[in-house]
Amino acid sequence: MRLFWPAMLVLATSCGVGDGGLPVVTGAFGAEPAVAIPAGEPGRIPRVAVLSIGDGRRTAPGDVVLADVSVRLWSDGSRQGGTYDARQPVLVSFDGRAVPATWREALLDRPAGSRVLLVGTAAEAAGPGVALDGVDPEAVVVVVFDVLGGYPPDARLVGKPLPSVPDGLPLDGPRTLIDGSGPEVRAGARVVVQYLAMRLPERRVVDSSYRRGGPSAVTLAPGAAPASWVSGLVGGHVGARLALTEPGRAAGERTVYVIDILDALQPA
Repeated sequence: MRLFWPAMLVLATSCGVGDGGLPVVTGAFGAEPAVAIPAGEPGRIPRVAVLSIGDGRRTAPGDVVLADVSVRLWSDGSRQGGTYDARQPVLVSFDGRAVPATWREALLDRPAGSRVLLVGTAAEAAGPGVALDGVDPEAVVVVVFDVLGGYPPDARLVGKPLPSVPDGLPLDGPRTLIDGSGPEVRAGARVVVQYLAMRLPERRVVDSSYRRGGPSAVTLAPGAAPASWVSGLVGGHVGARLALTEPGRAAGERTVYVIDILDALQPA
């Protein structure tokens, strides 16, 4: 089905994004972009521009889309929020929930690996994980999206059952439950996963991406993911299922993670 966007939204697909009064965005995909805002007034019509096109699967209605975001105020270029420092992308569910039209235009039908620019008022450009609290709703902001990928909410390892916590606990180290045939995961990679977490000794499930409605993305670097993930997932392969154990805060407490590696965006 062809999608029709509101007539007020202008799509400007261009390599020279500095033309026509749009900001100039530089920097590598996946890293905090540098944004040069032109002199003059930004106009009142929301604009979306595709800055670069990735080579991954295109996002589609019904997907959970993962994207890094950087937001700046047009008037002075000040940073108003973003996900790059925390290395935790926003998660946008296009499953019928209310999503701003500007975000739908920016994020749907985009190949993974694409960088997209949005210019609009704060009221029009705010979205999931980007509340823009304290910003005048009429102030114009510049939003840069790095589209990590779109995944079905129930994405899972093809042909495999849903994960469960293995017998023989506790684990002394990472255990491969299902081998993967995809690329090997390197240190610093951004991995897209589905997982569940069980707390020991009571064997209580305390977290599950399946229950929350879609995959998560984490960076395998100290401080950005649990230590057991950073050490245990590196060297694994896309398509694998692994069990990892993380010590808890209380004596005798441990958390067991069962993780399906759905995708990996490798560091440069």
